[in-house]
Amino acid sequence: MLLSDIKQILNATVLWGEDHLDREVMSACGSDFMSDVLAFVKNQALLLTGLVNPQVVRTADMVEMKCIVFVRGKVPGQDILDLAEERDIVVMTCPKRMYEACGLLYYNGLRGNCDGND
Repeated sequence: MLLSDIKQILNATVLWGEDHLDREVMSACGSDFMSDVLAFVKNQALLLTGLVNPQVVRTADMVEMKCIVFVRGKVPGQDILDLAEERDIVVMTCPKRMYEACGLLYYNGLRGNCDGND
């Protein structure tokens, strides 16, 4: 699924990386626990989270995520946006809660990304 599709489905606002919405993601992960993201997520993924701190960007970079969507209308500070730009990770915010956002993406064909043990 293209990031432009995700933006539309979630009624999201792009905070950084508007010119990268042609990127494709193969799966998504919703979590506020970055240790779970590190343990279970593989590359080419989208991270949905309500956690707003620089560790989110660092974690996303480690697992080669293409995009972070902050749910519940959360907007990260400029330091987080600068870090995302440095790591070339698109950042969006959407007004939906994580449960609804994940459900909408799943309904529209974007599946989870796990090792099959959850």
